[in-house]
Amino acid sequence: MNTGELEAATYAAERRVLEIQAKLHRGAREDPHRRFGDLFSLVAGPAFLLVAWDRVRGSKGAKTAGVDGATASSAAVRAGAGEFGGGLRASFKDRSFGPLAVRERRIPKVGGKLRRLGIATIAGRVAQASLKLVLEPVFEAGFLRCSCGFRPNRRAHDAVAEVRFFASKKYEWIVEGGIKACFGEISHSALMDRVRARAGDKRVLGLVKAFLKPGILGEDGQLRDTTAGTPQGSILSPLLSNVALPVLDEYIAAGPGGPAATAWQRAKRRSPGLPSYRLPRDADDWCLMAQGTRDDAEALREKDRRGLVRDGLAPVAGEDPGHSYR
Repeated sequence: MNTGELEAATYAAERRVLEIQAKLHRGAREDPHRRFGDLFSLVAGPAFLLVAWDRVRGSKGAKTAGVDGATASSAAVRAGAGEFGGGLRASFKDRSFGPLAVRERRIPKVGGKLRRLGIATIAGRVAQASLKLVLEPVFEAGFLRCSCGFRPNRRAHDAVAEVRFFASKKYEWIVEGGIKACFGEISHSALMDRVRARAGDKRVLGLVKAFLKPGILGEDGQLRDTTAGTPQGSILSPLLSNVALPVLDEYIAAGPGGPAATAWQRAKRRSPGLPSYRLPRDADDWCLMAQGTRDDAEALREKDRRGLVRDGLAPVAGEDPGHSYR
């Protein structure tokens, strides 16, 4: 396939993928309890794999190799330009595909600490990208507005704007919190339960689970098992983290005086001095804003802590989530 043919095929595939994503999103919004069945045929479909391959090939990490030593360019040369996705699709269909271990790379963080990244193989990245293309519109339909991190057309600035807006509406007590080592310590069983609630295709569930447990080849050459968390730096990791984190959003939204309450209900609560709450969140960092008293904010903080632990998440170790009030 020459360059012109590949570009035309990619453009057509992108249009096809957008159409299917719109249908998935619409179906998920119309029925919040629907479990989607045959998703694997989409993940392994030519259109989704071609778009996934195009995104991986055009990413900043395309020149970075996984444990097999292959980059996007070398993988394309080996398989033939435009044919990489076909080989991956064949391995999906004959069930021979399995993600290899991710290569560990440590990069410096602010403060002198190191962040561990997991670099998947090119084939693994394309498979993850295809999975994300299929799963993201399904789960996006259920994410609440307060969630701003790692989402299409949402960013940290949106969470900051939410905090400023609600502070101007007398949500004056703020509890700042975070999730301990979010990417590294999310419970696999709790996460898979949430994925399973929306995805009923066992082959897709098997792929997601395989990407949670690929193993890590450390910089010291030692291979370690992955028993919790999602490999930081992977394509699928932000989406899976967003699938796990909304337990806090949902808890606050469902409570009396939460975001789901109407203006009339919140006004009715103010009369006897009952509090109302909001929760702007950017990935694993959040601000619980209370329109009430400091005691109201502290009481809800403790309930949140218990709820997070129950659902396989943990508040930041050694830090009081209610340390910052204003």
